Amino acid sequence: METAGSGTDAAAGERRQLINVAYRLLGSLAESEDAVQEAYARWYALPRSRQDEIVAPGAWLTTVTGRICLDLLGSARARRERYVGAWLPDPLPDHAEWHHGHGADSADPADRMVLDESVTMAFLVVLESMTPAERVAFVLHDVFRYPFAEIAGIVGRTPAACKQLAASARRRVRVARAPATAAVQADVVRQVKEAWESKDIAALVDLLDPAAVMTADGGGQVGTVLRPVEGGTRIAEYMVAIADKAPGLELLERSVNGVPGLVARRAGAVMTVAAFDVAEGRVTRIWAVRNPEKLRSWS
Repeated sequence: METAGSGTDAAAGERRQLINVAYRLLGSLAESEDAVQEAYARWYALPRSRQDEIVAPGAWLTTVTGRICLDLLGSARARRERYVGAWLPDPLPDHAEWHHGHGADSADPADRMVLDESVTMAFLVVLESMTPAERVAFVLHDVFRYPFAEIAGIVGRTPAACKQLAASARRRVRVARAPATAAVQADVVRQVKEAWESKDIAALVDLLDPAAVMTADGGGQVGTVLRPVEGGTRIAEYMVAIADKAPGLELLERSVNGVPGLVARRAGAVMTVAAFDVAEGRVTRIWAVRNPEKLRSWS
């Protein structure tokens, strides 16, 4: 039997876990924070007697957060159809850099994120291809180890159906190639940085897979390509054209969603955060986030 108030104390300590769940489900820091805030609002709206009856406040909050995220995922598809250009998940800074810039008492959700393979840009983009129910079942079960019996209560399906949803999602993840090691990725990204800085198209072409694809997200707020740029040569030419149009652009090697990436700054302001997918020593995908609303954790 819990003592009065202990359920509330336990609930307050779940925010970090809930933010981690919500970000993997939504790919948006702002939406994740809103979803968690709404879950807490529902918790604190319960009578104290009801709170004290709940043996596991964390499980209750996760269930509520999962349902809120499921609803948001359903409406997100319509919103993203109206989005200007491609939509990409919010890029996450490294913890050390975040603390260095903002202090350990920061309330930003990015500061609570556990950086692992389930938040890499490549993984999140695969999650975006799933149905909302697949994404919830897969993330909660395969990433956070929640039992299908509990997931069933979130998605409104039987445990057996949830198991099938997760299996379907798992097949999509398996199709994606295994990522390069951090050391290999860091080396390739460093070479890309040097070739980009020297505007060496031939060197960039050598570093890019012939079938590479670059996707940019400006959200209609800054200028960028609205459709993916396909082919290593076209991407290299585009990158050099950007460098020509942006004198004073500073490129920095930074961790992006837990793996080596690049940050472009101009006059001290972060303009672009780029994540890379590397296979067999070459860049296969570039995701360039330029929407200022998605770069707040980097400013």
